[in-house]
Amino acid sequence: HYRYLISKVKKGDLKSILEEILKRIGKQEKKIEDLDRKSLGMEKKALKHFQKIGFVRFNPFSDTGGEQSFCLGLLDEENNGIVLNSLHSRGHTRIYAKTVKKGQGKNFDLSKEEKEAINKAKKGRL
Repeated sequence: HYRYLISKVKKGDLKSILEEILKRIGKQEKKIEDLDRKSLGMEKKALKHFQKIGFVRFNPFSDTGGEQSFCLGLLDEENNGIVLNSLHSRGHTRIYAKTVKKGQGKNFDLSKEEKEAINKAKKGRL
């Protein structure tokens, strides 16, 4: 162990070795503090990323076959995000988007299917 310690220091006396060790410990402490700060920042940002997805297929019109329409809820950790609604009929398909704030529609009422997609997203179930 002694040889390893003195191999990193030009002067071989104990005082120089201990000073070098303390200097390295100080550098490592700074690096750890920087990493902690960066990690906390990334954790805070990650809360705003879409993490929860809910998906519901349905048939809104009697003249179309199958469940070609759908709602897709995309939420972050705080249940904020969007719900996308695709309504398919024989002649066309329309897509709508609504803002979701704390699991509720913001500025617009949500349909039964949109609410279901959001609830699935909250529970982490597609």
